[in-house]
Amino acid sequence: MTRASVVGAGMTTFGPHERTLAELFAEAAFKALDDAGATNDRIDAFYLGNTLGGMTENETHLAPKLATHVGITGVPAQRFEDACATSSNAFKHAVQAVENGIHDVVLVGGVERCTPETGLDTPRMTEIFASASDKQYEQPAGITFPGVFALLTNRHMHEYGTTEEQLASVAVKNHANGQHNPHAHFGKETTVEEVLESPLIADPFRLMDCCPFSDGASAVVVTSSDAADSFDSPVDVKGIGHATGTVPAADKESLTATQPARDAAASAYEQSGRSAADVDFAEVHDCFTGAEILATEALGFFDDGEGGPAAEAGRTALDGEIPVNPSGGLKAKGHPIGATGTAQIVELTTQLRGEAGDRQITDAETGLAHNLGGDAGTTLVTLMEARA
Repeated sequence: MTRASVVGAGMTTFGPHERTLAELFAEAAFKALDDAGATNDRIDAFYLGNTLGGMTENETHLAPKLATHVGITGVPAQRFEDACATSSNAFKHAVQAVENGIHDVVLVGGVERCTPETGLDTPRMTEIFASASDKQYEQPAGITFPGVFALLTNRHMHEYGTTEEQLASVAVKNHANGQHNPHAHFGKETTVEEVLESPLIADPFRLMDCCPFSDGASAVVVTSSDAADSFDSPVDVKGIGHATGTVPAADKESLTATQPARDAAASAYEQSGRSAADVDFAEVHDCFTGAEILATEALGFFDDGEGGPAAEAGRTALDGEIPVNPSGGLKAKGHPIGATGTAQIVELTTQLRGEAGDRQITDAETGLAHNLGGDAGTTLVTLMEARA
C-alpha cells in the first residue's frame, strides 16, 4: 500500500471575520491549491470539516455548496463532524482514500465562524458548543467545556502537584509563539502575572488559560506519496491513530490519563515505526492550558506528573527539547472549531518544509499533531516527516 503526502497547504488568519463560510473556505482552499500548483480539475474528492454550521449558520449540507463555491463539481464531497477533531478526521479519511487507491488527489479542510461577528455572543456560542457533551448526564448539570477540562486539570493538580503558575507558563509560551505567526488570532505576548490576574472562568482556569473562539478556515491537498513526486515540496504522512474515549466524563477510568490520546499515539507510532523520542515538535490541542500538559504526558513526551514542571522549565519552548505548539496553538493561534485539525496539518507542513520563519524549529524532520473532540471522546494523532 502506498502512503500519503501533503503537497499543498493554506489557511486564513484566525480571528473575527466579516465574511461568509464560503468566502473563508475559498481563501484557504485556493491557497492550498496554489501551493500545490494544482488546478481544480486535479481534485477528485473533497472532504470538509465543519462542526456548528447546522446551529450557527442554519446550513448542514455544506460540502457540495463549498465545493461548488471553489469550482470543484462532479466529484465526491463529504462533510465530517467530530467536535474539535472534525477536520482531523476528515484528513484521516483523505489519507486513507489515497493510500487505498480510491482517490488520487483530495482537497480536505475545515471552516467555522464562532465570533460575535456571526451574531452570536460568547455565552450563546459556549452553550451551542456544549452540544458536544453528553445530553443526558452533563448538559442538564450546566457544565460546559471549561468546566470539563477544569475537572481534569484539578484532578491532575491533586495527584501530581501541578500549579497554577505551571498552567500560566503554557499560555505565556504559546502567546510568545503566536506573535511569530501571521495567521494567529492573538499576536501579542503575555506574562505569568497577567495570566494569574485575569478573571476566573472555571477553577483553576482563568481567562488567559482559555483559547478563544475564532473564525477561520484551513485546507490541504493530499495525494499518494508516489504521485507526490510530481509536486514541489511534499511532506509525507507516516501514521494516523484514531481512538475513542468514554463519554460522559464521569465514567472515565481516569481523569488525568486522557486514554484516547495514549491509544491514538500508540497506533500512530506503530504505523510509522517511530516513538515519542523521534518527534522533533508537536501541535497539540490546548483548548485550555491544562489540556496541553495532559497531552504532553499522554503522547509520551514526559512521564505522568512531569508535564507541568516541564512547561515551566521551558522544555516545550521553541528552543526546548520538544517544542509544543510553535504555531501558538489554539490558545494564541485561535480555535475555529472545524478548521483546527487541518490547521495543525498546515503548521506541520510549513515546519517540515522549513518555511516557518521566526518560529521555525531547527532541523525539524518529524512532527506530530494531536487533536481531540469534546471531552476527549474523539482523539487523533498524526505523524508527518520531511522528504529526505
